[in-house]
Amino acid sequence: MKVISGTANVPLTTAIANVLDLPQTHVDIKRFRDQEIFVRINENVRGEDIFLVQPTSAPANDHLMELLIMIDALVRASAKRITAVVPYFGYARQDRKTGGRTPISAKLVANLISEAGAHRVLTMDLHAGQIQGFFDIPTDNLFSQPVFEADIHEKIPPKRHDNLLFVSPDTGGVVRTRSLAKQFNSDIAIVDKRRPVVGESEVMNIIGDVKGRDCILFDDIIDSGSTLCSASEALLNHGATSVSAYITHGVLSNPAVERITKSMLDEVVITDTIAQPDKVKSCEKIREASVATLLGKAIKRIANDESVSKLFE
Repeated sequence: MKVISGTANVPLTTAIANVLDLPQTHVDIKRFRDQEIFVRINENVRGEDIFLVQPTSAPANDHLMELLIMIDALVRASAKRITAVVPYFGYARQDRKTGGRTPISAKLVANLISEAGAHRVLTMDLHAGQIQGFFDIPTDNLFSQPVFEADIHEKIPPKRHDNLLFVSPDTGGVVRTRSLAKQFNSDIAIVDKRRPVVGESEVMNIIGDVKGRDCILFDDIIDSGSTLCSASEALLNHGATSVSAYITHGVLSNPAVERITKSMLDEVVITDTIAQPDKVKSCEKIREASVATLLGKAIKRIANDESVSKLFE
């Protein structure tokens, strides 16, 4: 078994390799003057079980193309099995036609990864579970919930657990939020919102009694931060005692960090599926929880042909 990293999130790959107690396979990744990508695998991988770690985060097209070229290089180097470990699957929000003459880009990207030669995909918290069906190869979709559960138990005293209320920022995340709330025997609330323009959200109503409760917003992606910031303000206006958020993928495009800093949110906890710039790391309201151990355990189970789903039982 070998672990290889693209350039999208080297720290996460290093952490995964440490969990597995394996050295990373050395690879050269270069860009020519016209930004064409060149890859050379510097170790023998013939007959090896390869785990290639590369989230397709911003710049999404660059990182996606790098992933495809690395898969092709491994295929031509006679690797036995190639698992594309894509902690954050870009284009996942384009999982259906939203109007006439629009694409289903998530399906296209799934086809590209399969056709490049990957034998399996390991990802985390897909924006829509049905995206697993877009792939014509086995796909394991991990959940960040166990990582967040452990973090809540560590950071919030047990005597305060009875006052927790888990909140879905929209109707689409209700199942995800209810699953986390169940672990704390807690209730849930739902934010009813609409998007007047792309990247902006407007809270219409709060479904559920939030008065006097410590609210935890739970979602899979934070991009511009508009939804979370407006939701936190609405929850506090409806009587919530405090509002924090647990989000799997910190896309955090501009002006997300500025919005979070100025918002009424106590804290936003994200995972390390996406490598963050210094301005995110220096933000006092944003904290990172690592999924390296969870990914490492899943990789080990795949390599040993064991059940991945047992990680969540």
